[in-house]
Order: sequence, then structure tokens, then C-alpha cells
Amino acid sequence: MRTPLIVVKLTRKLLSMAGRGGSLPGQLGLMMDKDFIRRFHMPRQVILVTGTNGKTTTSNLIAESLRRCGLTVLNNHRGDNLNVGIASLLASGSDLSYNIKADAAVIEVDELTLYRQFEALHPTGLVVNNFFRDQLDRAGEMETIIRKIIEVTENFEGDLYLNGDDPNVLRIADHAKKARIHLFSVARMDESTVTTNEASEGKFCPRCGRELKYSYYQYSHIGRFSCPHDHFGEIEPDILVEDIDYQRRTFKADGKVYHSYINAIYAVYNCAAVLCVMKNLGLDTAGADDVFAHYRLKEGRNEVFELKQPCVIDLIKNPTGANEVMKEILAREGQKNICIFLNDNDQDGHDISWIWDAHFERLDDPQVERIICSGTRAYDMALRLKYEGLEDRVMVIEDSTQAIHALNEMNMQSFVMCTYTALHATRAILKKEAQQ
Repeated sequence: MRTPLIVVKLTRKLLSMAGRGGSLPGQLGLMMDKDFIRRFHMPRQVILVTGTNGKTTTSNLIAESLRRCGLTVLNNHRGDNLNVGIASLLASGSDLSYNIKADAAVIEVDELTLYRQFEALHPTGLVVNNFFRDQLDRAGEMETIIRKIIEVTENFEGDLYLNGDDPNVLRIADHAKKARIHLFSVARMDESTVTTNEASEGKFCPRCGRELKYSYYQYSHIGRFSCPHDHFGEIEPDILVEDIDYQRRTFKADGKVYHSYINAIYAVYNCAAVLCVMKNLGLDTAGADDVFAHYRLKEGRNEVFELKQPCVIDLIKNPTGANEVMKEILAREGQKNICIFLNDNDQDGHDISWIWDAHFERLDDPQVERIICSGTRAYDMALRLKYEGLEDRVMVIEDSTQAIHALNEMNMQSFVMCTYTALHATRAILKKEAQQ
């Protein structure tokens, strides 16, 4: 069965010579052999990373940290996390006998399709970051996704690295009786709150159905919780992050000081997941700290483009992600302009009702001068902002190139928020605009 692998490798090479990428190689491989992914002989360590937010960054941080320890690592660093992308990735890292030529594979996997790929990838470890309501018309209710992941991990005998501060993630541990459970958590900090007005998907105990009691929230439903009736949530984490210092961009874990790549609580959780993996594998975490300190987000994750004034682009795809991006934008000092690209293509989800659950009222801030709305649902975004009394600051420019050009001509620090299918196209426009 070497023919599909040869076709995939040749297709990848031809596309690379033409300066292109894409999912075509993986599509061809799976069309020719439905068991294509199962054919590969995986390395000793296979770590899958899934969840709603932060998969790409967390998997990249783990991969880079393993490399700092001298391991060769196969990793889908651009986040091509569906079947076709993973098929292309495996083909790129194998010989013609389907042997993966690496010490480890760190693979981001879409939470919706994990159940299809789990056994075929022969994982030794699974990292689960968080679960939030996301793209309901594509993924269905969050509960459906969680149950499917519980099903595939019930007989898993490897290592489960779970966010102990997310009740929807922690519940996996109740069912994975054969797995080794490793938990990461973040202690109370100055920015923690005792109440939340953000969407909270994890309000009730999965064991008994009673309401969970929170001692503090970090963001959304992420925080320290417990059930007074059956003690769900009372944990002893493998990694507990403490003493977060946003001014110095540092935190502590296991008595050591580490750096965070950005000042954001979700970034600290990503780092905690990495340290949990490294600790269990018995690897030196000094390399991980070096990765944290020098890691630069790219591919539209807090990426900076040098226009007339610096412009930062970020991905938003659900209420929680949008809320955290807005917090970060408003934490930057000085006057600023914002451009929001809202698309409703297949990969975005056609249901855009999530924008009504995000706290766009935060943009009613004197530091925000203008807000440009663009994308296929630009007018829906403008209407959402109108309901927050922001109509005097809103401009609708449907054409993406014109929207970025107008943002640049305003000659002020700016921030771009994009849904998924707008992200790469907007990055290309920003690159071109920066060169003019």
C-alpha cells in the first residue's frame, strides 16, 4: 500500500515548489486509502492536544519544549487539525514504509473529530485545555463533544493532561479509569473574581447535577470550584501556577520562576499544560521556560504587523475568545482603532448568534476611537455594536482590502479581530499594506 503515500509525498513536493500548501495531499491519501492514517508507525511519544481555545499555541509550545530537550518532533505547527491535515503531516514525516522519523509527535486535533482519529494515532498522551460553546451549527452542543471524548478515553491507558480548573474537562477523569491523570491549575491572583457575568458553561456538577460553588473565577467558567455534596473539583494538581506577575511577565510553579509569552491568563494556562507534560516525562523544564520567554505568536495569534502604526491581529470564534481578546486590547495604553472581520462560512459556523453573548460593550471605552466592521456579516457586527451605543464610532467597509487600508490611513495603533476564514486572507492583506 505504498502508492497512496508516494502520491501524497509527490503532491506535497509539487505544491511546495509552487509556493503553495493546502489539504490536497491529505485528501488524495484518504481518497485512495480510507485507513491511510492507521498505516503509520508512530514514535514512542505521541501527544495529542485538543480543546476549544489555545490548541495551536499549546501544541507548538510542547513541541518546541521537547526540541529544547534534544528530541526530534513532528508537529502540525499551523494547526491543520482535521483528517486531511493530519494525513499530510504524517506523510511529510515518514519514510516510504510508513515509519515516522521522529522521537515524538505532538499533534493538534480538532475536538469535534478527535473521536475519529484517536485510536488511529496511537497516542501515549492527551492534553485537554478547555471546553467552551463554539460554532454550534458545526459542532453541536458542547455536551455532545465532551461525551464523545469521554467515550474514546474510557479505555485509554496513557497519560491524560487535564485542566483541573475547567469542570467540563475534569469530568473526563471520572470515566478514564485506566489512564494516568495529570492535572494543572492556576491559583487565585489579583485579577481573579468571586463572581462572573461571562458565559459559564460549567455551572453544575457532572456527578450529581447540583450547582458548583466557586471560590474564584479566572475567566468564563474557568476557576476553582467544588461540589459540596460529592467533592467533585477538590483536586491536588501536578502543576499549580502561583504568583503571576504581569508586570514582569512571570509566574511560579513547583518553586521555580517561569516566563509567559504574553500577559494573559489563557497564556498562563497554556504554559501550565506544557509544564504538566514535561514534568510527567521527566524532562528539564528550563528548556520550556526558554521557549515561553522567546515564543512569538504568529499565524494571526496576537501577531504584529508594522503599518504606519503597529497593528495586532487576533482570532476570535466564540464569546470567551472574543472577551479575552478585548480585555487584552483595552489593557494596551493609548488611543486605538479596531477592525472586526465577521464571516459565516462553513469553517466559521453559519450561526453568528454568539456575538450577542460576547461582551462587546467593553469597546465603549474612551481609548477606542473608531471601529471598522468588515466581512460577510459586517452589518450584523455593526448592529451588535449599535446596541451598545457605539454607532457613532462604527464604519462598515465590506471590502477587506479597503477596510485594512482605511485602518492604516487613520495612522493610529490598531487591532484586528477575525473569525477563522477571514484570518489568513486578512494577514495577507496586512502584509501587503505594510510593504506599501
